[in-house]
Amino acid sequence: MEENILLQARGLVKEFPAKGKKRVHAVSGVDLDIRAGETLALVGESGCGKSTLGRTLIGLIPPTAGTVCFEGQELTGMSARQFAPYRRQMQLIFQDPYASLDPRMTVRDIVAEPLVTYKLCPDKAAVTQRVRQLLDAVGIPDEFLYRYPHQFSGGQRQRIGIARAIALQPKLIICDEPVSALDVSVQSQILNLLKDLQERLGLTYLFISHDLSVVRFMADRVAVMFLGKLCEVGGTSAIYQRPLHPYTRFLLAAIPKADPRLRDGSVPLLQGELPSPIDPPAGCRFHTRCPYATDRCRAEEPALRPLEGRQVACHRAEELMEK
Repeated sequence: MEENILLQARGLVKEFPAKGKKRVHAVSGVDLDIRAGETLALVGESGCGKSTLGRTLIGLIPPTAGTVCFEGQELTGMSARQFAPYRRQMQLIFQDPYASLDPRMTVRDIVAEPLVTYKLCPDKAAVTQRVRQLLDAVGIPDEFLYRYPHQFSGGQRQRIGIARAIALQPKLIICDEPVSALDVSVQSQILNLLKDLQERLGLTYLFISHDLSVVRFMADRVAVMFLGKLCEVGGTSAIYQRPLHPYTRFLLAAIPKADPRLRDGSVPLLQGELPSPIDPPAGCRFHTRCPYATDRCRAEEPALRPLEGRQVACHRAEELMEK
């Protein structure tokens, strides 16, 4: 493993039981590296497996197959006791800030819970002092310490969730659609806060989102996911300026424009429905919606391979580069 790789997944698979003997193929053979100090965005349509992948990477969901290594240490197969020290290093910011906070607990107790669980403070007074510091770091006034979640706005609740996520001084935070439930006017405040905390605390983010405008602002690299598979991984600027996979092209072309006349008319809007993860298509999983699909695409699954400084899983990538 390279020295700057914080978390590495190889052949990661996650399946869930369905009716009868069928299985939901949520994550299918994903290879992914997350580098220390970066923001890696994971993008794709709803239902493509982004959140499942994120939760599997940090051990909230056990994988069906494959391995996950954190700082060179394999985590898969560890007991809860063995995994506990690594749990501190990997935290999660949830999509819905209200649902992720216990309505019966004050803000002080919500943020204090991980500190108490891991016995990081010598006494109750020290816990409270640390909570005050964490809330100050995310912009929550000191006088709100003993309020309950319902007494805050959505943006304030997400700030509290962020304070809880950084309480254990983690190295990696999974940001699972952290601003999608917030008003547009509040989204930029939370995104700027996440960037500021990353710089001050040396955090690494896996930023899960379907909003490609937000991703462009946040991410150093982008991993594009479709139906449990990665189809393109590369630097943000390179992918936005010259996407190589047809699915990436469709996603970028669908970004809303203030003036519809500015939309790239050379790329049609994505057609058709997302195939079922219970019965994914043979070959390339995107072929049922891809206007460039050939017989090879329908029969042979493409592997991620290096091309123009990134990775892409498309049989016709070189041809499409010229179009």
